Amino acid sequence: MEGVCGQDLGGEEEEEDDEEGGRAMLWSIQEAFERQTLQIGASACGATAVVDVLKALGVDVTPEEVDRCVQTRLRRNESPLPDYLLSRSEAGATHAQLIQGAEDASKGEVTGRFFHLHPRRLLRLVAWLARWIRKGAVPVATMNMQRAVPEGEEVPDAWHHQLIFGVSPHAVFMTNPLDVVSEGELHQRLCSESVLLIRREDVLQRLTPDCSLSSLSDQRWKALDVEGQVKLMLQEEEQDDDEAKRTHITIPAAYSSGSADIQHVLEEMGAKVSRSRAEREETLETAVLT
Repeated sequence: MEGVCGQDLGGEEEEEDDEEGGRAMLWSIQEAFERQTLQIGASACGATAVVDVLKALGVDVTPEEVDRCVQTRLRRNESPLPDYLLSRSEAGATHAQLIQGAEDASKGEVTGRFFHLHPRRLLRLVAWLARWIRKGAVPVATMNMQRAVPEGEEVPDAWHHQLIFGVSPHAVFMTNPLDVVSEGELHQRLCSESVLLIRREDVLQRLTPDCSLSSLSDQRWKALDVEGQVKLMLQEEEQDDDEAKRTHITIPAAYSSGSADIQHVLEEMGAKVSRSRAEREETLETAVLT
C-alpha cells in the first residue's frame, strides 16, 4: 500500500491529445447499471466500492468477505455525545482500509496506491483519471460530500467512497449511486481538509447536563475547539427563536480526500519496470551527451 503526496501524481505522459486524454471507460453506462453493487451495509460505501473494484479487475470475492477485510466501522448512535462524536469521526473506512481490504480480499492479486488531492494541485483531473484507467487501474474517490453542495439541497452528513468507472471530457461516471458529475464538482469534493460537519440535532439530542467532552483530548479536537463549539450551540438554545443558530459543529475526520487507484499486482510491477527502464535510458542518454 502506498500513499502519494506532493506533486508525484503518477502522470508520466503529461502531453496527450485532449480528446484521448479526457476519455476512458471501464464499463459502459449500461454495464455499470447491470454490474454495480448497491450499498452492502450501513457506513459500507467503501467496502461496496471495493466489491466493484475487484469485479472490474476480474477477481471474484463475496461482499461479505470484502466487508470483513475492509473492517467497516459503524456509528455508535446510542452512545453519549463524546463517544458518538468519536464514532462519527471514523465511521465507515479510510482509504488505507480500502486498499488493504482489496489486497487481503484478493489474496494479494491486487494492489493500490492513494493520491492525496488536498491541498489543491494544478491538475487536469479528468485527463489524469483517464490515464490511470487506461493503465489498468480502477479509481475509487474518497470525497467530502459536504463540499460543493448544490444550492437549496441539504448538506449531506458523511464523506463517501465511489468507484469511478469512466470519464469523458469534463464529466466523471461513478457507481453507488450510479451518477455523473462535472469535473469541477468532483475536484472540490476531492480537495478537502479532514473535517466533518455534525448536524445540530445530532448534537443536542445527546447532550446531557453531566456531559463532558474532556475525553476528546487529541490535538485535532482541541485545535477545532469542539468542546467550545458545543457550549456555544447550547447557549444558542437559550436565545430568542428569531436569532440565527449554527446548523453544525465541525469535528476532525479520519478520512483524507483523494483517489485510491487499485490494479493487478502484475500490471503495477510492469509499470514500475517500464518507469525504471525509462529512467535508466534517460540517465544513459544524459551521460553520453555530457
